[in-house]
Amino acid sequence: MLFDEMGLAPEILRAVKEQGYDTPTPIQEQAIPVGLERRDVVGSAQTGTGKTAAFLLPILQRLKDGKNGTLRALVLVPTRELAEQVLVSARNYGKYTGVKAVAVYGGMAMQPQTKALKGGVDIVVATPGRFLDHMGRGNVDSSKLEVLVLDEADRMLDMGFAPDVNRILDSLPTERQTMFFSATISSDVDRLARHALQNHAAVEIGNRAESAEGIEHMLVAVDQADKRGALKKMLEEIPEGRTLVFMRTKHGVDKLAHHLHKEGMDAAAFHGGRTQQSRNKALDRFREGKVRLLIATDVAARGIDVDNIVMVVNYDVPKDPEVYVHRVGRTARAGAQGVALTLMSPGEWLLMRDIEKLMGRTFKREVMEGFEPSVAPVQPKEEDAKPKRKGPTMGPRRGRSKRR
Repeated sequence: MLFDEMGLAPEILRAVKEQGYDTPTPIQEQAIPVGLERRDVVGSAQTGTGKTAAFLLPILQRLKDGKNGTLRALVLVPTRELAEQVLVSARNYGKYTGVKAVAVYGGMAMQPQTKALKGGVDIVVATPGRFLDHMGRGNVDSSKLEVLVLDEADRMLDMGFAPDVNRILDSLPTERQTMFFSATISSDVDRLARHALQNHAAVEIGNRAESAEGIEHMLVAVDQADKRGALKKMLEEIPEGRTLVFMRTKHGVDKLAHHLHKEGMDAAAFHGGRTQQSRNKALDRFREGKVRLLIATDVAARGIDVDNIVMVVNYDVPKDPEVYVHRVGRTARAGAQGVALTLMSPGEWLLMRDIEKLMGRTFKREVMEGFEPSVAPVQPKEEDAKPKRKGPTMGPRRGRSKRR
């Protein structure tokens, strides 16, 4: 199927083609027609497969003929960076529709956002906490809202936004179209979807715990104290290109970025403890190729949309197995090739096994010369990794007439 065959308006098709797209991705091909029918949708696909356009194009189609500066669509996202990313996409795809979109999120002054909201807007992209702030000040009127989207719903709940999301849901009109999009569907997302959606369609592309094709997974066993040196050696041996390094803590990010910079490697730190201006500058420099390395925490990196990341490094093995899928999804996007390098200390063996069980596959344990771990790694058997058991199928709710 081509975008031309999906029933989209000419002004939307024009903008889509200007962005260089003729053929929808699998999640777009399945979700856009359902969205155009104004049905509720739960969409699940790996990071980097085009979920943003899957919900934005139906929204723009719906709003293009009735735009009047009244809030008609709300997109909730977990992070500031993702809010900006969705806003850019909304403006690019909607440039010929006249639909107006703004983003509101924490870490920035309220006044400019208030002015933008009161100036008339059709689509608001927001983090939950900041949207509630504007609601409490009377800056937004959601009584005419027609569409609600929860983007990266799993991460939003993981970050503790469930109470805020529920407060927002309770304040919105019950007669609306609701769409959930996520890389993975956790039991918490499944539970929320059952309460928030009516007669919805479930669109799932690939295994929920499957990483994108084109990723070469490398697992290197090394002592924790030797990780810094091992990473430096790997970076010296791997061809130049953008590399995204994930760590658990802000302090660790700052220390590693400082150390690599001292070693003559261009590196920028990216975490929630830095100002929004500092984060924007670091991301811009990374995107423009002025720095090769971006060292980030998981929460801060959510929503990073940078093309041609050649390698993702798990400096710390994530404690949540599904975080691994999110992390490595930053490389090998849109059919490209990429490397996912994980540095695993003996104390992280069990965490890595949990990841392998989730993904239903195993990875060979490599050892670097000069950085051999104090405890030799055990090579797991392929049969030890069992595919993830899928959760309950999300179909139409029964016995309910209203959303909660």
